Amino acid sequence: MPPNRPSSGWIIDPDLDEIDLDPSDFTSSLPLKKVPNGDVFQASRAGDVERLKYLLESGVNVNARDQWDSVALYYACLAGHLDAARMLLESGAICSEHTFDGDRCHYAALNLKVRKLLKAFEARPPPLAPLQAALRDTFLSCEANKVYLEQSEAVYHGSGLPSSGLSNVNHFLPDVVFFVQGRPIEAHRVILSARSPFFKRKFETDWRGRSEVRLAREKLSYPALYSLIHFFYSDRLEIAVDDMEDLVRICKVCKCESLQRVLEKELIHQKYAEHKALRDLDNSQKRYILQGLSLPEEDRLPAAMHQILQSSLARSTTLQNLENDVDRLVSSFGVVHMNDCVDDLADICVRVDNKIFRCHQVVLASRSEYFRARLSHMKDFHEGKVGLPSDTVPCFEERDLSMEAFEKMVEYMYTDGLKDINPGQAEEMFDAASRYLLFPLKRAVADALLQQLEMVSPAELCHWLILSDMYGVIKIREYCLDTIAYNFETFADTRDFRAMLLTVPPPSGDSSLRTTAPSAPGAAENTDQGNLLDDLREKWLEAEAAELDKRDESALLFDKRLEMLMLVAEKESETVIDDIQDSPA
Repeated sequence: MPPNRPSSGWIIDPDLDEIDLDPSDFTSSLPLKKVPNGDVFQASRAGDVERLKYLLESGVNVNARDQWDSVALYYACLAGHLDAARMLLESGAICSEHTFDGDRCHYAALNLKVRKLLKAFEARPPPLAPLQAALRDTFLSCEANKVYLEQSEAVYHGSGLPSSGLSNVNHFLPDVVFFVQGRPIEAHRVILSARSPFFKRKFETDWRGRSEVRLAREKLSYPALYSLIHFFYSDRLEIAVDDMEDLVRICKVCKCESLQRVLEKELIHQKYAEHKALRDLDNSQKRYILQGLSLPEEDRLPAAMHQILQSSLARSTTLQNLENDVDRLVSSFGVVHMNDCVDDLADICVRVDNKIFRCHQVVLASRSEYFRARLSHMKDFHEGKVGLPSDTVPCFEERDLSMEAFEKMVEYMYTDGLKDINPGQAEEMFDAASRYLLFPLKRAVADALLQQLEMVSPAELCHWLILSDMYGVIKIREYCLDTIAYNFETFADTRDFRAMLLTVPPPSGDSSLRTTAPSAPGAAENTDQGNLLDDLREKWLEAEAAELDKRDESALLFDKRLEMLMLVAEKESETVIDDIQDSPA
């Protein structure tokens, strides 16, 4: 497998503070040293970005505190390691002001460039995975939730919640509204049931069939409950320190035990850390921010949604043997009769071939613009129709898609990942990602396939290169180009590679016409997808470590080599045609 290359440069908003940052700034103000066995705190303090990258990819909690009550970002800022600080921030390190950890990082920053970096990340939305980001947008697009968000931002100016950037693009109507002290919180049953045993039990019993729930307890805190429900959708908690005790009580009722333990520990910390406070603020202004990565994996959003998905798929399989009755199940109103829809809270059925999948509208609509539009049209179709039985849910059919591909697609939509995938399904999955406007699915398929590509033959790798170029799957395309470039002579000796050269556009010979301009070794790579053979040329030049002043000459030699291989491929193709014509009928 080809070696990794340096990551591309990172550009910070130039409007911030009038302090410019460029790639040369990402060097430490103190001598760097290697800590091959160091923890995340030691790696941050030393500026060892290779060790830090390994630890972060291994799943270390980026916001964990050490025995001196300090986070890794604090040490990177204190020592002026800009590259290490950036890596931590991109992995979700909290730098927001009015938080204990954020304030310490701002005040410990060695120079203004580090402070600008912190300000740039503070102004950005919190780093969320596609699933959390999509569901969070759906929650915040509900009108009542958006109003409270805007009111909160007026109090906590500069928080990580970008209300000004929200629109109704992801708006999907809630199916339950909670009223606390007369103030509404709009939500969706399946999300709350997935995250809390208390809500699941209530929706199956006392709150079954109710679209409004009025909570009359006087001591119930609206901000605390709002923060918890927001956390259910986004795996990110942001709450005023003043409201943390109320949230602990709510977590106890809702059976959110791991979150409760973290909050109880943090309350003790807040109580005994007052003397460390860097500015005089009361607890109504101080905030506490928690990323879902701080909780055990089984208590995070993807794991919760995976359980819901498994329950729905198990019930979907009960219809597999009803091949002759599926058409009868779907009535002229486009509904399916379901008597047991409470357990998994399925509110939409999707027919693919002879199988009916039980799904949840809020998940489909949040993850895919196609499904959002389709469901919106279904709501318009059913509006005004009366007399339908109460045990029916809407149903629609998807054609030109296999059951296996749809099941993998909903697995990704619910969990943000794919456990395994058959290479034979990949092309259909890439096509489905484009059709259903679920473009991150391509990356998930690529991640699942990459390990399998290490063992394929040159002929298969050429096939994957053409396929990834066609569907714009950058990760597989780059892997194939790297492998071919580093083993070019081996591929040049194969008939399949030579035949592939005849199926793609020729390279641009004039350097002024090239899609990808020659660049110095180690320079930032151009991520724009261009001419396949132009990009292969650049990979080959990189693999050969061509000297900068001879790169155009080397590129010309490579183009001539490709021309010779194409001539050989044309003769081989003519030979095959002649053999076919000469063969007896």
